Amino acid sequence: MKRILTLLLAGLLTLGVAAQTDRRVQYKPYIDLRPLHFGILIGTHLQDLELENVGPYTLTDDEGNVSEQYILCDADKWNPGFSVGVLAELRLNNNFSLRFTPTMHFGAKHLTFVNQLQKDAQGRLIQETQDMKSTYVSLPLDIKFAAPRWNNHRPYIMAGINPMINLTGGDQDMVRIKKYDTMLEVGLGCDFYLPFFKLIPELKFCFGLSDVLDKNHINELRDTNLRAYAGSVSSAQSKMFVLTFYFE
Repeated sequence: MKRILTLLLAGLLTLGVAAQTDRRVQYKPYIDLRPLHFGILIGTHLQDLELENVGPYTLTDDEGNVSEQYILCDADKWNPGFSVGVLAELRLNNNFSLRFTPTMHFGAKHLTFVNQLQKDAQGRLIQETQDMKSTYVSLPLDIKFAAPRWNNHRPYIMAGINPMINLTGGDQDMVRIKKYDTMLEVGLGCDFYLPFFKLIPELKFCFGLSDVLDKNHINELRDTNLRAYAGSVSSAQSKMFVLTFYFE
Protein backbone atom coordinates (compact mmCIF):
# COMPACT_ATOMS: atom_id res chain seq x y z
CA MET A 1 0.00 0.00 0.00
CA LYS A 2 2.84 2.41 0.82
CA ARG A 3 4.39 1.67 -2.56
CA ILE A 4 1.12 2.48 -4.35
CA LEU A 5 0.72 5.76 -2.45
CA THR A 6 4.32 6.73 -3.22
CA LEU A 7 3.85 6.09 -6.95
CA LEU A 8 0.60 8.03 -7.07
CA LEU A 9 2.04 11.00 -5.21
CA ALA A 10 5.09 10.99 -7.47
CA GLY A 11 2.84 10.93 -10.52
CA LEU A 12 0.76 13.85 -9.29
CA LEU A 13 3.86 15.89 -8.44
CA THR A 14 5.39 15.15 -11.85
CA LEU A 15 2.17 16.19 -13.54
CA GLY A 16 2.11 19.42 -11.56
CA VAL A 17 5.71 20.32 -12.36
CA ALA A 18 5.24 19.58 -16.04
CA ALA A 19 2.10 21.70 -16.20
CA GLN A 20 3.85 24.76 -14.76
CA THR A 21 5.92 25.09 -17.91
CA ASP A 22 2.93 25.26 -20.24
CA ARG A 23 -0.12 27.50 -19.84
CA ARG A 24 -3.22 26.18 -21.60
CA VAL A 25 -6.80 27.24 -22.19
CA GLN A 26 -8.85 26.39 -19.12
CA TYR A 27 -11.98 24.31 -19.58
CA LYS A 28 -14.88 24.93 -17.22
CA PRO A 29 -13.11 27.87 -15.51
CA TYR A 30 -15.96 28.63 -13.08
CA ILE A 31 -17.16 25.14 -12.20
CA ASP A 32 -15.39 25.11 -8.82
CA LEU A 33 -16.99 28.41 -7.78
CA ARG A 34 -20.44 26.86 -7.51
CA PRO A 35 -21.47 26.39 -3.85
CA LEU A 36 -22.83 22.91 -4.53
CA HIS A 37 -21.65 20.29 -7.06
CA PHE A 38 -23.49 17.15 -8.16
CA GLY A 39 -22.28 14.17 -10.12
CA ILE A 40 -22.26 10.42 -10.56
CA LEU A 41 -19.59 7.83 -9.88
CA ILE A 42 -18.62 4.38 -11.08
CA GLY A 43 -15.65 2.30 -10.08
CA THR A 44 -14.16 -0.96 -8.93
CA HIS A 45 -12.99 -2.17 -5.56
CA LEU A 46 -11.35 -5.01 -3.66
CA GLN A 47 -12.85 -6.30 -0.42
CA ASP A 48 -10.71 -7.83 2.30
CA LEU A 49 -11.39 -9.32 5.72
CA GLU A 50 -8.65 -9.47 8.34
CA LEU A 51 -9.43 -12.47 10.55
CA GLU A 52 -8.09 -13.48 13.94
CA ASN A 53 -8.07 -17.23 14.51
CA VAL A 54 -8.90 -18.84 17.83
CA GLY A 55 -6.33 -21.65 17.56
CA PRO A 56 -6.98 -25.03 19.22
CA TYR A 57 -10.33 -25.11 21.03
CA THR A 58 -12.96 -27.49 22.40
CA LEU A 59 -16.39 -27.79 20.77
CA THR A 60 -19.44 -29.26 22.51
CA ASP A 61 -22.40 -30.22 20.30
CA ASP A 62 -26.11 -30.33 21.22
CA GLU A 63 -25.83 -33.91 22.48
CA GLY A 64 -22.98 -33.08 24.85
CA ASN A 65 -20.21 -34.65 22.75
CA VAL A 66 -16.86 -32.92 23.14
CA SER A 67 -14.32 -32.68 20.32
CA GLU A 68 -10.98 -30.94 19.86
CA GLN A 69 -10.83 -28.53 16.91
CA TYR A 70 -7.99 -26.62 15.29
CA ILE A 71 -9.05 -24.82 12.12
CA LEU A 72 -7.32 -21.87 10.47
CA CYS A 73 -9.31 -19.41 8.39
CA ASP A 74 -7.98 -16.84 5.92
CA ALA A 75 -9.38 -14.49 3.28
CA ASP A 76 -7.00 -15.70 0.60
CA LYS A 77 -8.28 -14.13 -2.63
CA TRP A 78 -8.91 -10.65 -3.97
CA ASN A 79 -12.20 -10.55 -5.85
CA PRO A 80 -12.80 -7.30 -7.79
CA GLY A 81 -16.24 -5.79 -7.38
CA PHE A 82 -18.32 -3.03 -8.92
CA SER A 83 -19.29 0.31 -7.36
CA VAL A 84 -21.88 2.88 -8.42
CA GLY A 85 -23.27 5.97 -6.71
CA VAL A 86 -23.91 9.71 -6.71
CA LEU A 87 -21.92 12.73 -5.55
CA ALA A 88 -22.87 15.91 -3.70
CA GLU A 89 -20.02 18.31 -2.88
CA LEU A 90 -20.35 21.49 -0.81
CA ARG A 91 -17.72 24.18 -1.38
CA LEU A 92 -16.36 25.54 1.92
CA ASN A 93 -13.59 27.80 0.55
CA ASN A 94 -10.99 27.83 -2.22
CA ASN A 95 -9.29 24.66 -0.99
CA PHE A 96 -11.71 22.74 1.22
CA SER A 97 -14.99 21.07 0.39
CA LEU A 98 -17.36 18.64 2.09
CA ARG A 99 -18.47 15.58 0.11
CA PHE A 100 -21.33 13.12 0.51
CA THR A 101 -21.20 10.14 -1.86
CA PRO A 102 -23.89 7.46 -1.28
CA THR A 103 -22.57 4.34 -3.02
CA MET A 104 -23.43 0.69 -3.55
CA HIS A 105 -20.55 -1.81 -3.61
CA PHE A 106 -21.22 -5.22 -5.17
CA GLY A 107 -18.47 -7.72 -4.41
CA ALA A 108 -17.36 -10.81 -2.52
CA LYS A 109 -14.75 -12.22 -0.17
CA HIS A 110 -13.28 -15.72 -0.45
CA LEU A 111 -12.52 -17.61 2.76
CA THR A 112 -10.48 -20.80 3.08
CA PHE A 113 -10.64 -23.01 6.17
CA VAL A 114 -7.83 -25.53 6.80
CA ASN A 115 -8.51 -28.24 9.39
CA GLN A 116 -5.20 -28.91 11.13
CA LEU A 117 -6.39 -32.12 12.82
CA GLN A 118 -8.10 -33.98 9.96
CA LYS A 119 -6.72 -35.34 6.70
CA ASP A 120 -8.31 -36.79 3.59
CA ALA A 121 -7.57 -40.15 1.95
CA GLN A 122 -4.46 -38.70 0.25
CA GLY A 123 -3.06 -37.49 3.56
CA ARG A 124 -3.73 -33.81 2.90
CA LEU A 125 -5.27 -31.46 5.42
CA ILE A 126 -9.00 -31.05 4.83
CA GLN A 127 -9.98 -27.66 3.39
CA GLU A 128 -13.33 -25.94 3.07
CA THR A 129 -14.11 -22.68 1.29
CA GLN A 130 -16.78 -20.03 1.51
CA ASP A 131 -17.67 -17.36 -1.03
CA MET A 132 -19.01 -14.51 1.04
CA LYS A 133 -21.16 -12.34 -1.23
CA SER A 134 -21.35 -8.74 -0.06
CA THR A 135 -23.57 -5.87 -1.15
CA TYR A 136 -22.81 -2.72 0.79
CA VAL A 137 -24.64 0.57 0.96
CA SER A 138 -22.04 3.12 2.03
CA LEU A 139 -22.75 6.68 3.16
CA PRO A 140 -19.33 8.36 3.36
CA LEU A 141 -18.86 11.94 4.52
CA ASP A 142 -15.44 13.28 3.55
CA ILE A 143 -13.34 16.42 3.77
CA LYS A 144 -11.49 17.19 0.53
CA PHE A 145 -8.42 19.40 0.39
CA ALA A 146 -7.48 20.46 -3.16
CA ALA A 147 -4.35 22.23 -4.39
CA PRO A 148 -4.76 25.39 -6.51
CA ARG A 149 -5.88 24.63 -10.05
CA TRP A 150 -3.24 24.74 -12.78
CA ASN A 151 -4.45 24.55 -16.37
CA ASN A 152 -6.93 21.67 -16.48
CA HIS A 153 -6.03 19.58 -13.47
CA ARG A 154 -6.17 19.92 -9.70
CA PRO A 155 -4.78 17.20 -7.34
CA TYR A 156 -6.33 16.66 -3.93
CA ILE A 157 -6.34 14.48 -0.83
CA MET A 158 -9.38 13.42 1.20
CA ALA A 159 -10.36 11.72 4.45
CA GLY A 160 -13.59 10.88 6.20
CA ILE A 161 -15.94 8.47 7.93
CA ASN A 162 -17.90 5.85 6.02
CA PRO A 163 -20.91 4.13 7.69
CA MET A 164 -21.80 0.96 5.77
CA ILE A 165 -24.79 -1.38 5.67
CA ASN A 166 -24.35 -4.98 4.51
CA LEU A 167 -27.46 -6.20 2.68
CA THR A 168 -26.37 -9.84 2.27
CA GLY A 169 -25.45 -12.76 4.50
CA GLY A 170 -26.44 -16.42 4.42
CA ASP A 171 -28.05 -17.98 7.47
CA GLN A 172 -26.04 -21.18 7.03
CA ASP A 173 -22.70 -19.66 6.03
CA MET A 174 -19.75 -20.82 8.10
CA VAL A 175 -18.80 -17.24 8.94
CA ARG A 176 -21.17 -14.30 8.87
CA ILE A 177 -20.42 -10.63 9.38
CA LYS A 178 -22.60 -8.02 11.02
CA LYS A 179 -25.03 -5.84 9.13
CA TYR A 180 -23.47 -2.52 10.17
CA ASP A 181 -19.89 -1.31 9.99
CA THR A 182 -18.04 2.01 10.13
CA MET A 183 -14.85 2.65 8.18
CA LEU A 184 -12.18 5.30 8.22
CA GLU A 185 -11.17 6.23 4.68
CA VAL A 186 -8.27 8.20 3.22
CA GLY A 187 -7.37 8.75 -0.40
CA LEU A 188 -6.10 10.97 -3.16
CA GLY A 189 -7.16 11.93 -6.64
CA CYS A 190 -7.07 14.62 -9.28
CA ASP A 191 -9.72 16.79 -10.96
CA PHE A 192 -9.36 16.79 -14.76
CA TYR A 193 -11.26 19.56 -16.51
CA LEU A 194 -12.50 18.48 -19.93
CA PRO A 195 -14.42 20.53 -22.52
CA PHE A 196 -17.86 19.17 -21.53
CA PHE A 197 -17.45 17.78 -18.00
CA LYS A 198 -15.02 17.20 -15.14
CA LEU A 199 -13.47 13.74 -14.68
CA ILE A 200 -12.12 12.82 -11.24
CA PRO A 201 -10.19 9.54 -10.76
CA GLU A 202 -9.65 8.71 -7.09
CA LEU A 203 -8.00 5.91 -5.11
CA LYS A 204 -8.98 5.48 -1.49
CA PHE A 205 -8.33 3.00 1.31
CA CYS A 206 -11.06 2.07 3.82
CA PHE A 207 -10.30 0.53 7.21
CA GLY A 208 -12.98 -0.92 9.50
CA LEU A 209 -13.07 0.56 12.99
CA SER A 210 -14.85 -2.30 14.76
CA ASP A 211 -15.11 -6.08 14.96
CA VAL A 212 -17.72 -7.13 12.37
CA LEU A 213 -17.81 -10.86 13.18
CA ASP A 214 -21.30 -12.06 14.09
CA LYS A 215 -20.43 -14.14 17.16
CA ASN A 216 -24.02 -15.29 17.69
CA HIS A 217 -24.11 -16.91 14.27
CA ILE A 218 -22.55 -20.15 15.56
CA ASN A 219 -25.65 -20.80 17.70
CA GLU A 220 -27.91 -20.45 14.65
CA LEU A 221 -26.18 -23.13 12.58
CA ARG A 222 -28.06 -26.40 12.34
CA ASP A 223 -25.10 -28.37 10.97
CA THR A 224 -22.67 -29.31 13.76
CA ASN A 225 -19.81 -29.62 11.29
CA LEU A 226 -20.30 -25.99 10.26
CA ARG A 227 -20.11 -24.91 13.90
CA ALA A 228 -16.55 -26.17 14.06
CA TYR A 229 -15.59 -23.75 11.29
CA ALA A 230 -17.65 -20.86 12.65
CA GLY A 231 -15.96 -21.22 16.04
CA SER A 232 -12.47 -21.04 14.58
CA VAL A 233 -12.57 -17.23 14.18
CA SER A 234 -12.61 -14.78 17.09
CA SER A 235 -12.76 -11.41 15.28
CA ALA A 236 -12.91 -9.85 11.83
CA GLN A 237 -12.06 -6.40 10.49
CA SER A 238 -13.16 -5.15 7.08
CA LYS A 239 -10.92 -3.42 4.55
CA MET A 240 -11.54 -2.06 1.07
CA PHE A 241 -9.46 -0.57 -1.73
CA VAL A 242 -11.62 1.54 -4.01
CA LEU A 243 -10.83 3.05 -7.40
CA THR A 244 -13.54 5.53 -8.37
CA PHE A 245 -14.26 7.74 -11.38
CA TYR A 246 -16.46 10.76 -10.72
CA PHE A 247 -18.24 12.67 -13.48
CA GLU A 248 -19.44 16.23 -12.89
